[in-house]
Amino acid sequence: MVSERDSIQTDPQKMRFFPFLGSFMSVGLLFAVQQYLNARIYYPKTHLNPAMIIGAWEVQYSLWGLICWTLWRWHGEKLRRAGWRYLLFVMGPLSVALGIGVEMVLVGFFPQLTMARGHLSFWQRLDFSLGEEFLENTAIFWAAYAIVRGVGHYRESRQREKAMSELAVELAEARMMALRMQINPHFLFNTMNAISSLMYSDVHAADRMMEQLSNMLRISLARGSKQVITLQEEMEFIEMYLTLQDIRASGRIRQEIDIDPHLHDAQIPAMLLQPIIENAYVHGLSKVTDGGFIEVVAKPVRDMIEIAVRNSGLGLDSSEQSGTQGAGIGLNNITSRLRLHYGDQAHLELREAATGVVEVKVRFPLVFAASSELSILGGDDSRVLYEPEQSLPDELQRHVRAS
Repeated sequence: MVSERDSIQTDPQKMRFFPFLGSFMSVGLLFAVQQYLNARIYYPKTHLNPAMIIGAWEVQYSLWGLICWTLWRWHGEKLRRAGWRYLLFVMGPLSVALGIGVEMVLVGFFPQLTMARGHLSFWQRLDFSLGEEFLENTAIFWAAYAIVRGVGHYRESRQREKAMSELAVELAEARMMALRMQINPHFLFNTMNAISSLMYSDVHAADRMMEQLSNMLRISLARGSKQVITLQEEMEFIEMYLTLQDIRASGRIRQEIDIDPHLHDAQIPAMLLQPIIENAYVHGLSKVTDGGFIEVVAKPVRDMIEIAVRNSGLGLDSSEQSGTQGAGIGLNNITSRLRLHYGDQAHLELREAATGVVEVKVRFPLVFAASSELSILGGDDSRVLYEPEQSLPDELQRHVRAS
Protein backbone atom coordinates (compact mmCIF):
# COMPACT_ATOMS: atom_id res chain seq x y z
CA MET A 1 0.00 0.00 0.00
CA VAL A 2 1.45 3.37 -1.03
CA SER A 3 1.45 5.99 1.70
CA GLU A 4 0.07 9.47 1.18
CA ARG A 5 3.57 10.87 1.26
CA ASP A 6 4.76 8.56 -1.54
CA SER A 7 1.61 8.82 -3.64
CA ILE A 8 2.25 12.48 -4.21
CA GLN A 9 4.84 11.46 -6.81
CA THR A 10 2.48 9.41 -9.01
CA ASP A 11 -0.83 11.13 -8.40
CA PRO A 12 -1.95 12.56 -11.78
CA GLN A 13 -3.44 15.51 -9.91
CA LYS A 14 0.06 16.32 -8.64
CA MET A 15 1.74 15.87 -12.07
CA ARG A 16 -0.90 17.41 -14.32
CA PHE A 17 -0.79 16.30 -17.92
CA PHE A 18 -1.37 19.54 -19.82
CA PRO A 19 1.11 21.72 -17.87
CA PHE A 20 3.64 18.90 -18.15
CA LEU A 21 3.12 18.52 -21.91
CA GLY A 22 3.01 22.28 -22.37
CA SER A 23 6.47 22.64 -20.87
CA PHE A 24 7.87 20.21 -23.45
CA MET A 25 6.10 21.98 -26.30
CA SER A 26 7.46 25.33 -25.12
CA VAL A 27 11.00 23.96 -25.30
CA GLY A 28 10.27 22.59 -28.78
CA LEU A 29 8.99 25.98 -29.92
CA LEU A 30 12.17 27.68 -28.70
CA PHE A 31 14.33 25.25 -30.65
CA ALA A 32 12.16 25.74 -33.75
CA VAL A 33 12.53 29.52 -33.58
CA GLN A 34 16.26 29.16 -33.04
CA GLN A 35 16.65 26.86 -36.06
CA TYR A 36 14.58 29.15 -38.27
CA LEU A 37 16.54 32.27 -37.28
CA ASN A 38 19.89 30.52 -37.74
CA ALA A 39 18.84 29.32 -41.19
CA ARG A 40 17.73 32.83 -42.18
CA ILE A 41 21.06 34.23 -41.04
CA TYR A 42 23.45 31.64 -42.49
CA TYR A 43 21.42 30.47 -45.50
CA PRO A 44 19.40 33.54 -46.55
CA LYS A 45 18.68 32.23 -50.08
CA THR A 46 17.30 28.91 -48.87
CA HIS A 47 13.54 28.54 -49.03
CA LEU A 48 12.20 27.77 -45.56
CA ASN A 49 8.79 26.67 -44.41
CA PRO A 50 8.31 27.99 -40.83
CA ALA A 51 5.19 25.89 -40.31
CA MET A 52 7.07 22.70 -41.19
CA ILE A 53 9.98 23.54 -38.90
CA ILE A 54 7.72 24.43 -35.98
CA GLY A 55 5.52 21.41 -36.61
CA ALA A 56 8.46 19.00 -36.63
CA TRP A 57 9.90 20.34 -33.37
CA GLU A 58 6.48 20.43 -31.72
CA VAL A 59 5.71 16.85 -32.74
CA GLN A 60 9.09 15.66 -31.49
CA TYR A 61 8.82 17.31 -28.08
CA SER A 62 5.12 16.52 -27.73
CA LEU A 63 5.93 12.85 -28.21
CA TRP A 64 8.64 13.01 -25.58
CA GLY A 65 6.32 14.85 -23.21
CA LEU A 66 3.63 12.22 -23.69
CA ILE A 67 6.12 9.38 -23.24
CA CYS A 68 7.69 10.84 -20.09
CA TRP A 69 4.36 11.68 -18.51
CA THR A 70 3.01 8.20 -19.25
CA LEU A 71 6.08 6.55 -17.74
CA TRP A 72 5.88 8.72 -14.67
CA ARG A 73 2.14 8.27 -14.36
CA TRP A 74 2.29 4.47 -14.31
CA HIS A 75 5.82 3.76 -13.08
CA GLY A 76 6.75 6.94 -11.24
CA GLU A 77 7.41 5.29 -7.87
CA LYS A 78 9.59 2.59 -9.45
CA LEU A 79 11.51 5.11 -11.54
CA ARG A 80 12.02 7.39 -8.55
CA ARG A 81 13.60 4.61 -6.51
CA ALA A 82 15.43 2.88 -9.38
CA GLY A 83 19.03 1.80 -8.80
CA TRP A 84 21.90 1.91 -11.26
CA ARG A 85 21.30 -1.66 -12.50
CA TYR A 86 17.69 -0.85 -13.42
CA LEU A 87 18.80 2.34 -15.14
CA LEU A 88 21.53 0.56 -17.08
CA PHE A 89 19.76 -2.60 -18.15
CA VAL A 90 16.14 -1.40 -18.41
CA MET A 91 16.02 2.33 -18.88
CA GLY A 92 19.07 2.41 -21.15
CA PRO A 93 17.64 0.07 -23.82
CA LEU A 94 14.22 1.70 -23.38
CA SER A 95 15.66 5.13 -24.13
CA VAL A 96 17.25 3.77 -27.34
CA ALA A 97 13.99 2.13 -28.44
CA LEU A 98 11.95 5.25 -27.68
CA GLY A 99 14.43 7.47 -29.51
CA ILE A 100 14.16 5.29 -32.62
CA GLY A 101 10.37 5.30 -32.35
CA VAL A 102 10.21 9.10 -32.16
CA GLU A 103 12.44 9.41 -35.22
CA MET A 104 10.27 6.97 -37.14
CA VAL A 105 7.24 9.17 -36.47
CA LEU A 106 9.10 12.31 -37.55
CA VAL A 107 10.42 10.71 -40.75
CA GLY A 108 6.96 9.37 -41.55
CA PHE A 109 5.12 12.65 -41.04
CA PHE A 110 7.80 15.08 -42.24
CA PRO A 111 9.58 13.57 -45.25
CA GLN A 112 10.47 17.09 -46.37
CA LEU A 113 13.15 17.21 -43.70
CA THR A 114 15.38 14.91 -45.77
CA MET A 115 14.33 15.99 -49.28
CA ALA A 116 17.62 17.87 -49.68
CA ARG A 117 19.32 14.48 -49.82
CA GLY A 118 17.24 13.41 -52.78
CA HIS A 119 14.48 10.89 -53.07
CA LEU A 120 15.20 8.31 -50.38
CA SER A 121 13.25 5.38 -49.04
CA PHE A 122 11.72 5.46 -45.57
CA TRP A 123 14.54 3.40 -44.07
CA GLN A 124 17.20 5.50 -45.75
CA ARG A 125 15.60 8.66 -44.38
CA LEU A 126 15.37 7.03 -40.96
CA ASP A 127 19.03 6.05 -41.07
CA PHE A 128 19.99 9.59 -42.02
CA SER A 129 17.77 11.11 -39.32
CA LEU A 130 19.10 8.80 -36.62
CA GLY A 131 22.62 9.75 -37.52
CA GLU A 132 21.86 13.37 -36.76
CA GLU A 133 19.16 13.17 -34.06
CA PHE A 134 19.85 10.00 -32.03
CA LEU A 135 22.06 11.63 -29.40
CA GLU A 136 19.63 14.55 -29.11
CA ASN A 137 16.70 12.23 -28.48
CA THR A 138 18.65 10.27 -25.91
CA ALA A 139 19.63 13.50 -24.17
CA ILE A 140 16.00 14.65 -24.13
CA PHE A 141 14.88 11.41 -22.50
CA TRP A 142 17.54 11.38 -19.79
CA ALA A 143 17.23 15.11 -19.10
CA ALA A 144 13.48 14.72 -18.66
CA TYR A 145 14.04 11.69 -16.45
CA ALA A 146 16.55 13.55 -14.28
CA ILE A 147 14.25 16.57 -13.91
CA VAL A 148 11.17 14.54 -13.03
CA ARG A 149 13.10 12.36 -10.62
CA GLY A 150 14.55 15.47 -9.00
CA VAL A 151 11.07 16.96 -8.68
CA GLY A 152 9.92 13.73 -7.05
CA HIS A 153 12.70 13.81 -4.48
CA TYR A 154 12.04 17.50 -3.84
CA ARG A 155 8.37 16.83 -3.19
CA GLU A 156 9.19 13.94 -0.92
CA SER A 157 11.62 16.13 0.99
CA ARG A 158 9.00 18.86 1.39
CA GLN A 159 6.42 16.32 2.49
CA ARG A 160 8.85 14.92 5.04
CA GLU A 161 9.62 18.41 6.34
CA LYS A 162 5.90 19.13 6.63
CA ALA A 163 5.32 15.88 8.51
CA MET A 164 8.21 16.63 10.87
CA SER A 165 6.89 20.15 11.43
CA GLU A 166 3.39 18.86 12.21
CA LEU A 167 4.89 16.26 14.54
CA ALA A 168 6.89 18.94 16.34
CA VAL A 169 3.76 21.07 16.78
CA GLU A 170 1.80 18.09 18.09
CA LEU A 171 4.62 17.25 20.49
CA ALA A 172 4.79 20.82 21.76
CA GLU A 173 1.01 20.89 22.25
CA ALA A 174 1.16 17.60 24.10
CA ARG A 175 3.89 18.92 26.38
CA MET A 176 1.93 22.12 27.04
CA MET A 177 -1.18 20.10 27.78
CA ALA A 178 0.79 17.94 30.20
CA LEU A 179 2.05 21.04 31.97
CA ARG A 180 -1.51 22.40 32.17
CA MET A 181 -2.69 19.12 33.63
CA GLN A 182 0.12 19.39 36.17
CA ILE A 183 -1.10 22.78 37.36
CA ASN A 184 -4.80 21.99 37.70
CA PRO A 185 -4.55 19.13 40.24
CA HIS A 186 -1.92 21.07 42.19
CA PHE A 187 -4.16 24.13 42.42
CA LEU A 188 -7.23 22.03 43.25
CA PHE A 189 -5.44 20.10 45.98
CA ASN A 190 -4.14 23.23 47.70
CA THR A 191 -7.54 24.96 47.53
CA MET A 192 -9.42 21.94 48.87
CA ASN A 193 -6.87 21.62 51.65
CA ALA A 194 -7.44 25.27 52.59
CA ILE A 195 -11.22 24.77 52.59
CA SER A 196 -10.85 21.68 54.75
CA SER A 197 -8.80 23.60 57.31
CA LEU A 198 -11.25 26.49 57.32
CA MET A 199 -14.22 24.21 58.00
CA TYR A 200 -13.16 23.90 61.65
CA SER A 201 -12.92 27.65 62.27
CA ASP A 202 -15.37 29.41 59.88
CA VAL A 203 -17.96 27.25 58.14
CA HIS A 204 -19.54 30.25 56.37
CA ALA A 205 -16.19 31.31 54.88
CA ALA A 206 -15.45 27.72 53.82
CA ASP A 207 -18.84 27.61 52.08
CA ARG A 208 -18.08 30.82 50.19
CA MET A 209 -14.69 29.44 49.19
CA MET A 210 -16.34 26.29 47.89
CA GLU A 211 -18.73 28.39 45.82
CA GLN A 212 -15.87 30.38 44.31
CA LEU A 213 -13.96 27.18 43.62
CA SER A 214 -16.92 25.72 41.74
CA ASN A 215 -17.10 28.87 39.59
CA MET A 216 -13.41 28.61 38.81
CA LEU A 217 -13.70 24.95 37.89
CA ARG A 218 -16.63 25.77 35.62
CA ILE A 219 -14.50 28.34 33.78
CA SER A 220 -11.59 25.92 33.56
CA LEU A 221 -13.78 23.20 32.08
CA ALA A 222 -15.35 25.63 29.61
CA ARG A 223 -11.91 26.53 28.30
CA GLY A 224 -11.11 22.90 27.67
CA SER A 225 -7.71 22.36 26.08
CA LYS A 226 -7.18 25.98 24.98
CA GLN A 227 -3.53 26.83 25.48
CA VAL A 228 -3.83 30.56 24.72
CA ILE A 229 -6.50 32.95 26.01
CA THR A 230 -6.88 36.71 26.30
CA LEU A 231 -5.52 38.61 29.27
CA GLN A 232 -9.06 39.67 30.18
CA GLU A 233 -10.13 36.01 30.42
CA GLU A 234 -7.11 35.23 32.56
CA MET A 235 -7.84 38.14 34.87
CA GLU A 236 -11.44 37.00 35.38
CA PHE A 237 -10.05 33.72 36.65
CA ILE A 238 -7.39 35.46 38.75
CA GLU A 239 -9.97 37.72 40.40
CA MET A 240 -11.87 34.64 41.54
CA TYR A 241 -8.67 33.11 42.85
CA LEU A 242 -7.79 36.30 44.70
CA THR A 243 -11.25 36.22 46.24
CA LEU A 244 -10.52 32.72 47.54
CA GLN A 245 -7.28 33.89 49.09
CA ASP A 246 -8.93 37.00 50.49
CA ILE A 247 -11.57 34.87 52.25
CA ARG A 248 -8.88 32.56 53.58
CA ALA A 249 -6.79 35.50 54.88
CA SER A 250 -9.84 37.21 56.42
CA GLY A 251 -9.23 40.35 54.37
CA ARG A 252 -5.87 41.22 55.91
CA ILE A 253 -4.02 41.16 52.57
CA ARG A 254 -4.33 44.24 50.36
CA GLN A 255 -4.88 43.20 46.74
CA GLU A 256 -4.20 45.57 43.85
CA ILE A 257 -4.63 45.03 40.10
CA ASP A 258 -3.28 47.45 37.50
CA ILE A 259 -3.85 46.36 33.89
CA ASP A 260 -3.23 48.59 30.89
CA PRO A 261 -6.63 48.77 29.13
CA HIS A 262 -5.03 48.25 25.72
CA LEU A 263 -3.98 44.76 26.75
CA HIS A 264 -7.39 43.24 27.46
CA ASP A 265 -7.29 41.36 24.14
CA ALA A 266 -3.62 40.41 24.36
CA GLN A 267 -3.02 36.68 24.11
CA ILE A 268 -1.24 34.91 26.95
CA PRO A 269 -0.80 31.25 27.97
CA ALA A 270 -3.75 29.98 29.99
CA MET A 271 -3.22 29.62 33.75
CA LEU A 272 -0.10 31.77 33.59
CA LEU A 273 -0.64 33.93 36.66
CA GLN A 274 -2.34 31.56 39.10
CA PRO A 275 0.84 29.61 40.00
CA ILE A 276 2.75 32.88 40.51
CA ILE A 277 0.07 34.29 42.83
CA GLU A 278 -0.16 30.98 44.68
CA ASN A 279 3.60 31.06 45.29
CA ALA A 280 3.28 34.63 46.56
CA TYR A 281 0.79 33.49 49.20
CA VAL A 282 2.48 30.23 50.12
CA HIS A 283 6.08 31.44 50.29
CA GLY A 284 5.57 35.09 51.21
CA LEU A 285 2.24 36.37 52.48
CA SER A 286 1.51 33.32 54.64
CA LYS A 287 4.62 34.14 56.69
CA VAL A 288 3.48 37.71 57.44
CA THR A 289 1.36 38.25 60.55
CA ASP A 290 0.68 41.99 60.26
CA GLY A 291 -1.05 42.14 56.90
CA GLY A 292 0.70 42.55 53.59
CA PHE A 293 -0.01 43.29 49.97
CA ILE A 294 0.04 41.72 46.54
CA GLU A 295 0.05 43.60 43.24
CA VAL A 296 -0.60 42.40 39.69
CA VAL A 297 0.61 44.84 37.02
CA ALA A 298 0.51 44.39 33.23
CA LYS A 299 1.83 46.87 30.69
CA PRO A 300 3.19 46.93 27.13
CA VAL A 301 6.93 47.36 26.67
CA ARG A 302 7.60 48.08 22.98
CA ASP A 303 6.52 44.90 21.18
CA MET A 304 6.37 42.85 24.38
CA ILE A 305 3.88 42.43 27.20
CA GLU A 306 5.24 42.58 30.75
CA ILE A 307 3.31 41.18 33.71
CA ALA A 308 4.66 41.59 37.23
CA VAL A 309 3.39 40.13 40.50
CA ARG A 310 4.78 41.78 43.65
CA ASN A 311 4.12 40.74 47.21
CA SER A 312 5.37 41.49 50.67
CA GLY A 313 6.87 38.75 52.79
CA LEU A 314 10.15 37.50 54.14
CA GLY A 315 12.19 38.33 51.07
CA LEU A 316 14.29 35.93 49.07
CA ASP A 317 17.22 35.67 51.49
CA SER A 318 15.00 35.08 54.51
CA SER A 319 12.95 32.56 52.59
CA GLU A 320 16.05 30.60 51.67
CA GLN A 321 17.26 30.57 55.26
CA SER A 322 13.89 29.40 56.55
CA GLY A 323 13.66 26.70 53.90
CA THR A 324 10.47 28.09 52.35
CA GLN A 325 12.00 29.37 49.12
CA GLY A 326 11.33 27.28 46.03
CA ALA A 327 9.50 27.57 42.75
CA GLY A 328 8.14 24.03 42.99
CA ILE A 329 5.62 23.20 40.30
CA GLY A 330 4.63 26.83 39.79
CA LEU A 331 7.54 28.83 38.40
CA ASN A 332 9.28 25.84 36.82
CA ASN A 333 6.05 25.00 35.03
CA ILE A 334 5.62 28.57 33.79
CA THR A 335 9.22 28.71 32.56
CA SER A 336 8.73 25.51 30.55
CA ARG A 337 5.44 26.68 29.05
CA LEU A 338 6.82 30.07 28.09
CA ARG A 339 9.73 28.36 26.36
CA LEU A 340 7.35 26.12 24.42
CA HIS A 341 5.16 29.05 23.38
CA TYR A 342 7.76 31.72 22.61
CA GLY A 343 11.22 30.12 22.70
CA ASP A 344 14.02 32.51 23.66
CA GLN A 345 11.75 35.55 23.29
CA ALA A 346 10.12 34.92 26.68
CA HIS A 347 11.75 35.75 30.01
CA LEU A 348 10.87 35.08 33.65
CA GLU A 349 12.66 36.95 36.43
CA LEU A 350 12.42 36.40 40.17
CA ARG A 351 13.98 39.13 42.27
CA GLU A 352 13.69 41.11 45.48
CA ALA A 353 12.37 44.50 44.36
CA ALA A 354 12.81 46.05 47.81
CA THR A 355 13.43 44.89 51.34
CA GLY A 356 10.81 42.26 52.05
CA VAL A 357 9.18 42.68 48.61
CA VAL A 358 9.49 39.87 46.08
CA GLU A 359 8.68 40.39 42.40
CA VAL A 360 8.08 37.84 39.66
CA LYS A 361 8.16 39.40 36.22
CA VAL A 362 7.33 37.67 32.94
CA ARG A 363 7.84 39.20 29.52
CA PHE A 364 6.93 37.72 26.15
CA PRO A 365 5.86 38.89 22.64
CA LEU A 366 2.70 40.96 22.48
CA VAL A 367 0.10 39.34 20.21
CA PHE A 368 -3.56 40.30 20.07
CA ALA A 369 -6.50 38.02 19.49
CA ALA A 370 -7.82 37.93 15.92
CA SER A 371 -10.99 39.83 16.86
CA SER A 372 -9.10 42.58 18.66
CA GLU A 373 -9.48 46.08 17.32
CA LEU A 374 -7.34 47.65 20.02
CA SER A 375 -3.90 49.08 19.46
CA ILE A 376 -1.21 50.29 21.81
CA LEU A 377 0.20 52.54 19.11
CA GLY A 378 -2.40 55.25 19.40
CA GLY A 379 -0.08 57.66 21.18
CA ASP A 380 -2.01 57.67 24.45
CA ASP A 381 0.39 56.82 27.25
CA SER A 382 -2.18 57.16 29.98
CA ARG A 383 -3.15 54.02 31.88
CA VAL A 384 -6.54 53.07 33.28
CA LEU A 385 -6.71 50.70 36.20
CA TYR A 386 -8.36 47.35 35.62
CA GLU A 387 -12.06 47.48 36.42
CA PRO A 388 -13.29 44.29 38.09
CA GLU A 389 -16.53 42.61 37.01
CA GLN A 390 -19.57 43.88 38.86
CA SER A 391 -20.46 40.32 39.85
CA LEU A 392 -17.29 39.95 41.91
CA PRO A 393 -17.64 39.64 45.68
CA ASP A 394 -17.38 42.79 47.72
CA GLU A 395 -14.31 41.41 49.56
CA LEU A 396 -12.22 41.67 46.40
CA GLN A 397 -13.69 44.90 45.06
CA ARG A 398 -12.77 46.76 48.26
CA HIS A 399 -9.10 45.91 47.69
CA VAL A 400 -8.88 46.74 44.00
CA ARG A 401 -7.60 50.25 43.38
CA ALA A 402 -10.15 52.69 42.03
CA SER A 403 -9.19 54.99 39.21
